[in-house]
Amino acid sequence: MASSNTTHGVDNTFRKKFDTEEYRERAREREKKEAERSKSQSKGPPVQRAPLKHRDYHVDLESRLGKTQVVTPVAPLSQQAGYFCRVCDCVVKDSANYLDHINGKKHQRALGMSMRVERSSLEQVQERFEVLKKRKTPGTFSEQDLDERIRKQQEEEEEYKRQRKEKKKEKKKGKVTEEVPEMDPEVAEMMGFGGFGSSKKS
Repeated sequence: MASSNTTHGVDNTFRKKFDTEEYRERAREREKKEAERSKSQSKGPPVQRAPLKHRDYHVDLESRLGKTQVVTPVAPLSQQAGYFCRVCDCVVKDSANYLDHINGKKHQRALGMSMRVERSSLEQVQERFEVLKKRKTPGTFSEQDLDERIRKQQEEEEEYKRQRKEKKKEKKKGKVTEEVPEMDPEVAEMMGFGGFGSSKKS
């Protein structure tokens, strides 16, 4: 019997065949999309924020001190327990964290300020010194006042020491003059002060 070697071949290489042109085209499309996205995300010049300024309002931390409040999970943020920040729309649980929040970067940016401080000029510093000099009430403190206060304090200390010495002397005198008061012999005998160990019979 003659065997025929004309069997159909089977692909047994188990290797995936890649179409390189298809993948090159996909890569080109992806690069185009990324380029368009980066163009749309590129912004103009960076935002200029104002430098930090002094707070022109009083931070109220003591208004709700010692008060009780019913806390419900469905209450709006502004009525929940803690300190509510209207600018950032968040609740902070205690006063220390609230101060950290209002002095922090996120809050200052929401107010339109950067974390940089404006550099002061010489004229501004001199003006500030003048304002502080005028604010200080005249005659509140001088070297004469300091000398007088020191002298008064020394006099008070000397007076205190003198009084202590007198009290010690009085105590010593009191101990020397203090004698045991004499008792009636019958009362002393009844109390057991008649003599130790020796019993006198009358």
